[in-house]
Order: sequence, then C-alpha cells, then structure tokens
Amino acid sequence: MTHELLLLHIAITWALAGLIWTIQVVHYPLFEQVGEDSFVTYHARHMWLITWVAAPLMLAEVGSAALLLFLGERSPLFCLSLVPLPAIWASTIIYQVRLHDKLTNGYHLETIRRLTFTNWIRTLGWTLRSGCLLAVLWPAYNNLLYDLDLPRQYTSRRERGSHVRVSR
Repeated sequence: MTHELLLLHIAITWALAGLIWTIQVVHYPLFEQVGEDSFVTYHARHMWLITWVAAPLMLAEVGSAALLLFLGERSPLFCLSLVPLPAIWASTIIYQVRLHDKLTNGYHLETIRRLTFTNWIRTLGWTLRSGCLLAVLWPAYNNLLYDLDLPRQYTSRRERGSHVRVSR
C-alpha cells in the first residue's frame, strides 16, 4: 500500500504544481486586465471555482503526506519534499486568503500585484516539492523499465549496468 500511496501523493503534488503555475502566469496576471466594472463578479467566480479544485488537492496532499509518515516513509528526498509545506500553507493563510478577501470589495491594482508577488512562495514551494518527489520516483521508474522487459530495445541491467539503447 505504501508504494501506491506514494504514487498518489506524487500525482497530487504534481497536480498542485501545475495548478499553481497556471494561476501564477495566467490567472493572476489576467486579474489586472478584467477592469473595475466586472472585477467583483469575475473575482467571486474565480474564487468559487478555484476553491473546488485547489482545496481538495491541498487537503489530500497533506493527508497523504501524514499517512506516509505514519506508515514509515522516511526516505531523505521524501522528507526534504515536506519542508516547503508549512511555507505553502502559511502563505495561503497569511497572504493569499487575506488579499483575496480584500479584492472582494473591488478592483485594486496594488493588491492584485501583491497577490501575484506573494504567490511565488507557493509556486516555488510546489515546484521544489515536485522536483524532490520526481527524484524519489526516478529509481522506481528505472526498475519498472527493466521489469516490463520492453521490446528488446534496451539491454538488461545485468549485461550493461544501466539502460543502454541497443541499435538494430
């Protein structure tokens, strides 16, 4: 079960990394372009929809991380991947929630820019987590390639010591 849970945890983290990069480079910059007349409605709709995507993923990420720790996962890269989590959650509570609350009152360019700037904490945090978890997954992926015994385009590990593409 630990391997399946670890894969689920990694998938959730990668989903959050993709989501946060979309928010960082698409959604938040577009806030500046909406305009004062329609901003309150646009922002309210954004908040409603993004909460249904982000909140379950964030809770699942923390829950799966806690369960993995409880089950004994202690690999150094997994543990390192947990380091950004408190900063991600603190940034969400301290900056993003408060700035979004301020924007419910209407368009305010300085607040939008502060929201975009402070969101880099979460963007970098989930990017670091994704990198660490990719490194956790990489050895398992290499072993899977061997176990699958793909159509003889690779030599076996026993013969060469690593994956080497065989020319035909």
